[in-house]
Amino acid sequence: MKERIDRIVAILDEKKAENIEVIDLEGQDYIAQTVVIATSLNEKHGGSLLNELKNRLKPAGEKFLGVDDNGEWVVADLGDIIIHIMTQTYREKYTLEVFLNELKSGRLPELD
Repeated sequence: MKERIDRIVAILDEKKAENIEVIDLEGQDYIAQTVVIATSLNEKHGGSLLNELKNRLKPAGEKFLGVDDNGEWVVADLGDIIIHIMTQTYREKYTLEVFLNELKSGRLPELD
């Protein structure tokens, strides 16, 4: 798993993604074991980062189970890893890493 995460982070970093954060959620009640969040410079850059990930990870055996790209927020589902690439505006608006870190620490309230 560490090799896969390191490869994803290296690709994102090489292609100028910013504020790359890896959140380990193994053992948590979440749909993936690890979440990678990165900031794109703009919508076009987000799509370019996604294409680069696909072009370099698929030959290495990585399977993309689903992809959602609305420009401002790109999500790639690799099964046990989910990658979020967001513009700065979306990253500030949705603060996904805050939610995931609260989930990890057990500080989220129970939903009925």
